[in-house]
Amino acid sequence: MSVDDLIDTTSLELLVAPAPLADFLRQSSAMHRHLCPRQVLGARMGMYAGELLGLTLPQKNKRLYTFVETDGCFADGVSVTTGCWLGRRTMRLMDEGKVAATFVDTQTGQAFRIAPRPNVRDLARQYAPNARSRWHAYLIAYQLMPLTDLLIAQPITLTVDLKAIISRNGLRTTCDHCGEEIINAREVIRDGQTLCRTCGGEGYYTITG
Repeated sequence: MSVDDLIDTTSLELLVAPAPLADFLRQSSAMHRHLCPRQVLGARMGMYAGELLGLTLPQKNKRLYTFVETDGCFADGVSVTTGCWLGRRTMRLMDEGKVAATFVDTQTGQAFRIAPRPNVRDLARQYAPNARSRWHAYLIAYQLMPLTDLLIAQPITLTVDLKAIISRNGLRTTCDHCGEEIINAREVIRDGQTLCRTCGGEGYYTITG
Protein backbone atom coordinates (compact mmCIF):
# COMPACT_ATOMS: atom_id res chain seq x y z
CA MET A 1 0.00 0.00 0.00
CA SER A 2 1.43 3.39 -0.99
CA VAL A 3 1.21 6.62 0.98
CA ASP A 4 -1.34 7.91 -1.54
CA ASP A 5 -3.61 4.97 -0.72
CA LEU A 6 -3.87 6.23 2.86
CA ILE A 7 -5.01 9.72 1.90
CA ASP A 8 -8.70 10.61 2.02
CA THR A 9 -9.04 11.55 -1.64
CA THR A 10 -12.71 12.47 -1.13
CA SER A 11 -11.79 15.54 0.91
CA LEU A 12 -8.99 16.45 -1.49
CA GLU A 13 -11.49 16.52 -4.33
CA LEU A 14 -12.94 19.56 -2.57
CA LEU A 15 -9.67 21.47 -2.84
CA VAL A 16 -10.94 24.42 -4.86
CA ALA A 17 -8.71 27.22 -3.56
CA PRO A 18 -6.49 29.19 -5.93
CA ALA A 19 -2.72 29.22 -5.55
CA PRO A 20 -0.85 29.73 -3.31
CA LEU A 21 -3.50 28.68 -0.79
CA ALA A 22 -4.05 25.41 -2.65
CA ASP A 23 -0.36 24.52 -2.36
CA PHE A 24 -0.37 25.20 1.38
CA LEU A 25 -3.46 23.06 1.85
CA ARG A 26 -1.85 20.19 0.00
CA GLN A 27 1.08 20.37 2.41
CA SER A 28 -1.20 20.41 5.43
CA SER A 29 -3.47 17.64 4.15
CA ALA A 30 -0.47 15.43 3.46
CA MET A 31 0.34 15.47 7.18
CA HIS A 32 -3.19 14.52 8.16
CA ARG A 33 -4.18 12.30 5.23
CA HIS A 34 -7.21 14.48 4.68
CA LEU A 35 -8.30 18.08 4.23
CA CYS A 36 -10.65 19.68 6.73
CA PRO A 37 -12.22 23.09 7.40
CA ARG A 38 -9.93 23.89 10.32
CA GLN A 39 -6.83 23.39 8.19
CA VAL A 40 -8.27 25.94 5.78
CA LEU A 41 -8.98 28.42 8.56
CA GLY A 42 -5.47 28.03 9.93
CA ALA A 43 -3.87 28.48 6.53
CA ARG A 44 -5.90 31.56 5.72
CA MET A 45 -5.17 33.12 9.11
CA GLY A 46 -1.46 32.62 8.53
CA MET A 47 -1.62 34.22 5.10
CA TYR A 48 -3.66 37.11 6.46
CA ALA A 49 -1.12 37.66 9.24
CA GLY A 50 1.59 38.10 6.64
CA GLU A 51 -0.45 40.83 4.96
CA LEU A 52 -1.22 42.64 8.21
CA LEU A 53 2.36 42.57 9.46
CA GLY A 54 4.00 43.16 6.09
CA LEU A 55 6.02 39.94 6.32
CA THR A 56 6.95 37.48 3.60
CA LEU A 57 5.63 34.10 4.68
CA PRO A 58 6.29 31.27 5.19
CA GLN A 59 9.31 32.70 6.96
CA LYS A 60 12.86 31.43 6.66
CA ASN A 61 13.97 33.06 9.89
CA LYS A 62 12.31 33.32 13.30
CA ARG A 63 10.91 36.83 13.16
CA LEU A 64 7.25 35.80 13.43
CA TYR A 65 6.01 34.11 16.59
CA THR A 66 2.56 32.55 16.75
CA PHE A 67 0.30 31.64 19.65
CA VAL A 68 -2.38 29.14 18.61
CA GLU A 69 -5.43 28.69 20.84
CA THR A 70 -6.07 25.05 19.97
CA ASP A 71 -4.03 22.17 18.59
CA GLY A 72 -4.70 19.59 15.87
CA CYS A 73 -5.30 20.24 12.18
CA PHE A 74 -5.82 23.95 12.70
CA ALA A 75 -2.31 24.47 14.09
CA ASP A 76 -0.72 22.71 11.13
CA GLY A 77 -2.69 24.90 8.74
CA VAL A 78 -1.17 27.91 10.50
CA SER A 79 2.31 26.38 10.38
CA VAL A 80 2.47 25.65 6.66
CA THR A 81 1.63 29.22 5.74
CA THR A 82 3.73 31.01 8.37
CA GLY A 83 6.75 28.76 8.87
CA CYS A 84 6.05 28.85 12.62
CA TRP A 85 6.40 25.42 14.18
CA LEU A 86 6.52 24.01 17.68
CA GLY A 87 9.78 22.28 16.74
CA ARG A 88 11.36 25.57 15.67
CA ARG A 89 10.25 27.28 18.87
CA THR A 90 8.27 29.87 16.92
CA MET A 91 4.85 28.58 17.99
CA ARG A 92 3.22 28.08 21.37
CA LEU A 93 -0.07 26.48 22.33
CA MET A 94 -2.27 28.60 24.60
CA ASP A 95 -5.06 26.08 25.02
CA GLU A 96 -8.19 28.23 24.99
CA GLY A 97 -10.23 25.74 22.98
CA LYS A 98 -10.68 28.32 20.21
CA VAL A 99 -9.86 28.23 16.51
CA ALA A 100 -7.86 31.44 16.73
CA ALA A 101 -4.25 32.58 16.74
CA THR A 102 -2.12 35.58 17.65
CA PHE A 103 0.76 36.55 15.37
CA VAL A 104 3.62 38.66 16.73
CA ASP A 105 6.37 40.45 14.83
CA THR A 106 9.23 39.95 17.29
CA GLN A 107 11.19 42.85 15.81
CA THR A 108 8.49 45.52 16.07
CA GLY A 109 6.26 44.04 18.78
CA GLN A 110 3.21 44.51 16.55
CA ALA A 111 0.65 41.76 17.09
CA PHE A 112 -2.73 40.71 15.74
CA ARG A 113 -5.19 38.12 16.99
CA ILE A 114 -7.17 36.55 14.15
CA ALA A 115 -10.32 34.48 14.54
CA PRO A 116 -13.28 33.40 12.40
CA ARG A 117 -16.18 35.80 12.31
CA PRO A 118 -18.99 34.63 14.61
CA ASN A 119 -21.44 34.12 11.71
CA VAL A 120 -18.99 32.37 9.39
CA ARG A 121 -20.79 29.02 9.52
CA ASP A 122 -24.09 30.62 8.60
CA LEU A 123 -22.48 32.33 5.61
CA ALA A 124 -20.81 29.16 4.37
CA ARG A 125 -23.93 27.85 2.64
CA GLN A 126 -24.04 30.98 0.47
CA TYR A 127 -20.63 30.10 -0.97
CA ALA A 128 -21.29 26.36 -1.30
CA PRO A 129 -25.05 25.99 -1.83
CA ASN A 130 -24.75 22.55 -3.40
CA ALA A 131 -22.51 20.98 -0.76
CA ARG A 132 -23.84 17.66 0.46
CA SER A 133 -23.45 18.46 4.16
CA ARG A 134 -22.63 21.35 6.47
CA TRP A 135 -19.08 19.99 6.88
CA HIS A 136 -18.54 19.96 3.14
CA ALA A 137 -19.97 23.46 2.89
CA TYR A 138 -17.50 24.72 5.48
CA LEU A 139 -14.58 23.05 3.69
CA ILE A 140 -15.46 24.60 0.34
CA ALA A 141 -16.63 27.99 1.57
CA TYR A 142 -13.66 28.70 3.81
CA GLN A 143 -11.42 28.38 0.77
CA LEU A 144 -13.49 30.84 -1.29
CA MET A 145 -14.87 33.42 1.13
CA PRO A 146 -13.31 36.90 1.09
CA LEU A 147 -11.42 37.79 4.23
CA THR A 148 -14.04 40.38 5.12
CA ASP A 149 -16.60 37.60 5.51
CA LEU A 150 -14.30 34.92 6.92
CA LEU A 151 -11.96 36.43 9.51
CA ILE A 152 -11.67 39.23 12.00
CA ALA A 153 -8.28 40.66 13.04
CA GLN A 154 -7.70 42.68 16.18
CA PRO A 155 -4.49 44.48 17.16
CA ILE A 156 -3.51 43.28 20.61
CA THR A 157 -0.90 43.73 23.34
CA LEU A 158 0.52 40.59 24.91
CA THR A 159 0.13 40.03 28.64
CA VAL A 160 2.88 37.40 28.64
CA ASP A 161 6.61 38.03 28.41
CA LEU A 162 7.55 36.94 24.89
CA LYS A 163 11.26 37.36 25.52
CA ALA A 164 11.04 35.01 28.50
CA ILE A 165 9.09 32.48 26.45
CA ILE A 166 11.64 32.51 23.64
CA SER A 167 14.56 32.59 26.08
CA ARG A 168 18.07 31.97 24.66
CA ASN A 169 19.76 28.96 23.13
CA GLY A 170 22.29 27.20 25.34
CA LEU A 171 20.74 28.04 28.70
CA ARG A 172 20.72 24.97 30.94
CA THR A 173 20.87 24.11 34.59
CA THR A 174 20.12 21.11 36.83
CA CYS A 175 17.26 20.59 39.25
CA ASP A 176 18.63 20.33 42.81
CA HIS A 177 15.90 17.83 43.72
CA CYS A 178 15.48 15.35 40.85
CA GLY A 179 18.79 15.97 39.08
CA GLU A 180 17.21 16.38 35.64
CA GLU A 181 18.47 19.02 33.23
CA ILE A 182 16.35 22.12 32.67
CA ILE A 183 16.70 24.16 29.46
CA ASN A 184 15.34 27.47 28.17
CA ALA A 185 15.33 29.15 31.62
CA ARG A 186 12.29 27.20 32.83
CA GLU A 187 13.64 26.62 36.34
CA VAL A 188 12.08 28.06 39.50
CA ILE A 189 13.86 29.11 42.68
CA ARG A 190 12.44 27.85 45.98
CA ASP A 191 14.20 28.52 49.31
CA GLY A 192 17.50 29.06 47.54
CA GLN A 193 17.21 25.85 45.49
CA THR A 194 17.06 25.61 41.72
CA LEU A 195 14.14 23.35 40.85
CA CYS A 196 12.33 22.15 37.78
CA ARG A 197 8.69 23.19 37.69
CA THR A 198 7.49 19.75 38.74
CA CYS A 199 9.70 19.64 41.80
CA GLY A 200 8.73 23.23 42.49
CA GLY A 201 5.07 22.28 42.72
CA GLU A 202 4.02 23.45 39.27
CA GLY A 203 4.06 20.11 37.47
CA TYR A 204 1.42 18.54 35.26
CA TYR A 205 1.98 15.02 36.66
CA THR A 206 2.74 13.14 39.88
CA ILE A 207 4.93 10.05 40.16
CA THR A 208 2.91 6.98 41.18
CA GLY A 209 5.61 4.36 41.46
